[in-house]
Amino acid sequence: MKYIFVTGGVVSSLGKGLTAAALGALLELRGLTVRIQKFDPYLNVDPGTMSPFQHGEVYVLEDGAETDLDLGHYERFTSGKLSRLNSLSSGQVYESVIQKERRGDYLGKTVQVIPHVTNEIKERIYAGGRGDADVLITEIGGTTGDIEGLPFLEAMRQFALEVPPRDVLFIHVTLVPFLQAAGELKTKPTQQSVAKLREIGIQPHILVCRTDRALDSGLREKLSLFCNVPTKAVVECRDVEHSIYELPLALQREGMDELVVELFGLKRPPPAKNIWTQIVGRILNPAGEVTIGVVGKYIELQDAYKSIYESITHAGIANNCRVNTVRIDAEDLEKKGGLAALRKLDAILVPGGFGDRGTEGKIAAAKYARENGVPYFGICLGLQIAVIEFTRNVLKLREADSVEFNAETPHPVINLMEEQKQRVDKGATMRLGSYDCALTSGTLAARAYKAESVRERHRHRYEVNNAYLPQLRDAGLVISGINERRQLVEIVELKGHPWFLAVQFHPEFQSKPNQAHPLFAAFIAAAKKRKARANDAGDTSAKSETKLKSAVETAPKA
Repeated sequence: MKYIFVTGGVVSSLGKGLTAAALGALLELRGLTVRIQKFDPYLNVDPGTMSPFQHGEVYVLEDGAETDLDLGHYERFTSGKLSRLNSLSSGQVYESVIQKERRGDYLGKTVQVIPHVTNEIKERIYAGGRGDADVLITEIGGTTGDIEGLPFLEAMRQFALEVPPRDVLFIHVTLVPFLQAAGELKTKPTQQSVAKLREIGIQPHILVCRTDRALDSGLREKLSLFCNVPTKAVVECRDVEHSIYELPLALQREGMDELVVELFGLKRPPPAKNIWTQIVGRILNPAGEVTIGVVGKYIELQDAYKSIYESITHAGIANNCRVNTVRIDAEDLEKKGGLAALRKLDAILVPGGFGDRGTEGKIAAAKYARENGVPYFGICLGLQIAVIEFTRNVLKLREADSVEFNAETPHPVINLMEEQKQRVDKGATMRLGSYDCALTSGTLAARAYKAESVRERHRHRYEVNNAYLPQLRDAGLVISGINERRQLVEIVELKGHPWFLAVQFHPEFQSKPNQAHPLFAAFIAAAKKRKARANDAGDTSAKSETKLKSAVETAPKA
């Protein structure tokens, strides 16, 4: 097993997760099996109860672990399926240490950060390396110097002494800012963060320099001299121009994967073909274009629907078209004239979420899509929204609602799941992880999946109320996917609509750039089809208008 630790300096949000993921992708192309994990120093046990305003989306793994969004990057860029072993927070570490102390595992010793907390962290590294992987990449959240991150860095230092020296690499991602007033790139922030690491006892092997412009040879030599790394190990990592999927190619041009296999003493030649060239080629040179609207509650936040946006990109790659995503605040649709924002869209997507803010706007979007034949894709809450809209406006049960939004509704078409009614704690108590879904043959879902059953990841507390299913079915709502063991609705469609489909699960957690999720691919294909029909209708209208104009011009004068 080879171990790579990725640390960050100067500021947060530099892209440590994407760097780790892109490196993992390059190492896989060289025939190595890679697993990636994230260690977060915050005291929350997991991100499950954290606000999207602070932390972005919660990414759910196969086994139901609620994790940081970086694990989404890991799974999208590499082939491995991750588990709760690949996500660790200070909260989990201290919780485990205290439980052991209460059980008497430490035999009455004084419990301290060193060795007890650091041992707990090291044990998770060893656990992550016990699988079938050749390389384990561990990203340390936060920045070097954060007080809560010190036990993790100390554990890394100890770990490096416990395994053969050539089996461990430290990669430091750091900012090289350009100061407009000085007219030059500055290396001092990098020097300071590396000095902080060296104080702890960690010497980086590779520097990944985040910058918005090229690093010249003089600057690389300066960083090499002051940070004690070879010049060839100073890797330029400029902002990519179009897509994050350009990053593996950018790091490959810098020779980063070659440097890693060389430092590990591995004989792994570069691949004859690079799939990332094909992926980026599709993104940069699409054959068509569609515009879809994402109607949500956290539209202003970059990372709140991260996996949704990435899955849309993957579906665009699969359909060889550019997807222009219009972010629409659901509350804006509740205002007079707000629905005008939907008129130029080729398709509408309503993602998951919690709380009642903006729900009426989302319901209005679902109604617009249903009545105007616009492709609609509802995810988690997006399914519940579609069912509420259908119940109100087709079944004419005007006060139908979810008990999440209105506990006193006379028509609780969306109800709290039975096992959730006694829950008090919020963290890790939802229906989480992968569950089976049986598909109804001949439906949009079955045609998209080309399967009779699938497994998808969930994160919710509320479900369609089965008491309303007979009425819903009779009125034209198709239940095309169901969890047979629990008899829970998983997928609904609309009879007679070109493409209207909503799911209770989160398909965005299983989409990859080279393997778009079948439902997202089918959704974008439906958007393309609608646009083509609209263009044809426009051409026909224009031709008719031209003929009419010509007939008027050539008619005999009165």
